[in-house]
Amino acid sequence: MYSQTKFSMPPNYTLIKNNIEAQNSHFYYPKLIKRLSENDTLLTVPEYLHLYYGYALQKQYNPYGYTSQDKTLKEFYKKDSLTMSEAKEYIKVARKSLEEYPMDIGLMNLLAYAYHQSGDDATTLKIAANIRGLVTAILSTGDGQQCQSAFHVISVNHEYVLLSLFEIETANQTLSGNCDYIEFPKNLYKFPGVYFDVSKIKK
Repeated sequence: MYSQTKFSMPPNYTLIKNNIEAQNSHFYYPKLIKRLSENDTLLTVPEYLHLYYGYALQKQYNPYGYTSQDKTLKEFYKKDSLTMSEAKEYIKVARKSLEEYPMDIGLMNLLAYAYHQSGDDATTLKIAANIRGLVTAILSTGDGQQCQSAFHVISVNHEYVLLSLFEIETANQTLSGNCDYIEFPKNLYKFPGVYFDVSKIKK
């Protein structure tokens, strides 16, 4: 996670807003979100950055990511495993949910697995590439070692999704100013914890 520190920079929301609203820009948001929904693997890190932080500037932005499909998705989560037909049905529901909340990185990860379960590994790899792109965008905003250089997130859930993707165990969470501090189990890692900037969520 800390390999991104050399070129880290917090998101410039003013610049992002100007870019995603300019119709002649390749950062124009409707074009970017369409490419993401189509699992375009040619998106660049700057484009992922505009996708992720640009979503916080959309009218439909909700930091908690509730969708009309949540109840149905929870029924799937109760199962220990999915049959082929269940995986295909899950894919339909998950895609509908992502239409409402396209920055649900955790759901993307589960969707990639469902495509694998259904035998479509090509789509699994495409979704995995987009997850890596969004995670890289988040990691490009800081080093996480203090609040002043925290990783910027637009959803508290993304803190735990990101740590889970890196298989990092957590012990405790505290809020200090604009930052969540996630403490790791004592002496388990090189660093005692990581900071996430949640200032956009609090506005």
